[in-house]
Amino acid sequence: MHPAVSIILFTVLSGAGFGLLALLGTGAAGRPAGWAAFVPFALGLGLAGAGLVASAFHLGRPERALRAFTQWRTSWLSREAVLAAATFAVVVPNAAASVLLARPLPGLGWAGAVLAVATVGSTAMIYAQMRTVPRWRHWTTLAVFLAAAAAGGTLLAGLRWPALAALGLLGIALAAHWRAGDRPLGRAGQDAGTATGLGALGRVRPLSPAHTGGSYVLKEMVHVVGRRHARRLRLLAFLLAVVLPAALVAPGWGGWLAFAIAAPLHLGGMLAARWLFFAEAEHVVGLYYGRG
Repeated sequence: MHPAVSIILFTVLSGAGFGLLALLGTGAAGRPAGWAAFVPFALGLGLAGAGLVASAFHLGRPERALRAFTQWRTSWLSREAVLAAATFAVVVPNAAASVLLARPLPGLGWAGAVLAVATVGSTAMIYAQMRTVPRWRHWTTLAVFLAAAAAGGTLLAGLRWPALAALGLLGIALAAHWRAGDRPLGRAGQDAGTATGLGALGRVRPLSPAHTGGSYVLKEMVHVVGRRHARRLRLLAFLLAVVLPAALVAPGWGGWLAFAIAAPLHLGGMLAARWLFFAEAEHVVGLYYGRG
């Protein structure tokens, strides 16, 4: 599928932001009070908010964004919007009390943490429930999103051992997702025959393209990335998102400076990994055009 920059930024930045907010809410990153709480809360809210703003640019009609809140019974996208708004509604008062009154509110903190994790999970489920993209319809999609949020949050919070554990889980999740996702259309039983509905007549192969010009479907749903380039990007993403941050925050290295370098490296690696997440996703409609 077409890797839209707005959605890549949204999923990476908001995931790290919500991960940090969850840690602050549970007290895993401590319960900073007074102006010492301003930076972590501002960072978490800022990243989460920036990601949500970036997602609005992907909408064809941004002025209708409020309608996304109305379909929460059936749509994971709507659930994501509702949960994100609820997270902000709970976290902001806790942040204000922590900064201005120097009195963290643990009850609101835990509620915000649960909502933040649920928001990330809802984002992952938007993709994991899509039957039309077999590569995404796998448990590793949810695992990668949650592990990335945990890794980003722990790095931003400066938590050494939790960060190493989260990075290890992220590395396993990414490797499993790439391995499970390669050639998923074949395992899903999809081919040109099922795409056209002519499979009962025998082996189907296109003689000519469905149309000679471009189309929205081809632009958004069919994206081809070379296997050689994909392997290089996977290696780059794994090094930046997992290996180098883990090496920097390992025992024996510097303190806050190591985390200050490791966190941006991790986010850069996740941007590359998330680009691949979309670029390598084979939509079944591509079979109709002979690009499966």
